[in-house]
Amino acid sequence: MVRFVTNTTKESKQDLLERLKKLEFDISEDEIFTSLTAARNLVEQKQVRPMLLIDDRALPDFTGVQTGDPNAVVIGLAPEHFHYQLLNQAFRLLLDGAPLIAIHKARYYKRKDGLALGPGPFVTALEYATDTKAIVVGKPEKTFFLEALRDTGCAPEEAVMIGDDCRDDVGGAQNTGMLGILVKTGKYRAADEEKINPPPYLTCESFPHAVDHILQNLL
Repeated sequence: MVRFVTNTTKESKQDLLERLKKLEFDISEDEIFTSLTAARNLVEQKQVRPMLLIDDRALPDFTGVQTGDPNAVVIGLAPEHFHYQLLNQAFRLLLDGAPLIAIHKARYYKRKDGLALGPGPFVTALEYATDTKAIVVGKPEKTFFLEALRDTGCAPEEAVMIGDDCRDDVGGAQNTGMLGILVKTGKYRAADEEKINPPPYLTCESFPHAVDHILQNLL
């Protein structure tokens, strides 16, 4: 059984599904679990009206959520919205007691032109300015991995996470009880495997190498 778990906030789940299918993945929508889904679930649970600091392409995942007269701030990766006016608006809401919901706090991510700032630095800036702590819903939070496993029938000890982010993918999974395999592709940088304790269960050159190891040694 396979689940694709992602912190991406750059696109809706439907757009992500279509992109993966174009890459010839044989995948269905219920096999994808995103931090956007987790954030929407939390917004509905708290019954708040969020100011959505997210990419416009991710807005469909919040269809039907009331956003007028906001009393909460939801922040993801939104480079076009990370400017003084909007961040200051979020700052004032937080000062008035609105909760800060961070879809995730990744430090950086990989683009075609190289590494780029993730939402984490901007979440941290709002935390610092308002002397508050964000509720984080995506990787590496334990609740995120448990929610992704919930309908699989698998305990964390029966699952393996493969990812290129040592802290968010591997560290988060291992803190939940899963095995974590770090791959040296994507956003991986030399010596990343030394940044977490315990270290990754395994470090592989690529995703296919990780899959081969699972098939040959863990099944």
